[in-house]
Amino acid sequence: MKLRLHFVILLAAVSGAACTTNPYTGERVASNKAKGAGIGAAVGAVVGALTGDDADERRKRALIGAGVGALSGTAVGAYMDAQENKLRAQLQGTGVSVTRMGNDLVLNMPGNITFDVDRSDLRGDFLPVLDSVSLVLKEYDQTLVDVTGHTDSTGALDHNMSLSDRRAASVATYLRGTGIGSDRMVTLGVGPHYPVADNTSEAGRRLNRRVELVLKPLTQGYASARR
Repeated sequence: MKLRLHFVILLAAVSGAACTTNPYTGERVASNKAKGAGIGAAVGAVVGALTGDDADERRKRALIGAGVGALSGTAVGAYMDAQENKLRAQLQGTGVSVTRMGNDLVLNMPGNITFDVDRSDLRGDFLPVLDSVSLVLKEYDQTLVDVTGHTDSTGALDHNMSLSDRRAASVATYLRGTGIGSDRMVTLGVGPHYPVADNTSEAGRRLNRRVELVLKPLTQGYASARR
């Protein structure tokens, strides 16, 4: 599914610190609230998306209807803790960063390792990295995936919007080919509108040319609202 209408910035509201037992590992760990402090500024330009008929709710409906269980309570944070740890281990040294924002995870894939300049076809040397992401997403199948394409500000706006669309679609298409269901993903191209660095320098432009995956837990919000 592709989203075109409304954009909202995902904000992590984090406060306090607590420990909980992770049911996936049995370990006592800091809760997700204790982990989020201070990271909002680093990823403040990460974009989520909503449409009038609510893409998250449509995906939740499809997954729950297919028998994928929804998460609730403390299981949500523990599930995302375990997924975060697995992703960090898989992606270490690849150039892809993993950032926690509340119960969401943001994977930042810079364009210099994902695409050649002004191209939307994935670089061959990056495919094993996406394979690693896919392995984790298959294991953690209660996760929704937003794929967002970004560009720098050079060139015509129409061209950049189209390029960001195609880049997001390339990543989503590859993930689908590895077995990640279409009903878990949406794609969105936002062009140059959400920079994370200064577009006046080449170093900044490299950071702005990127694709981001926002991974969100499948929670019981949809199912509970209709009981």
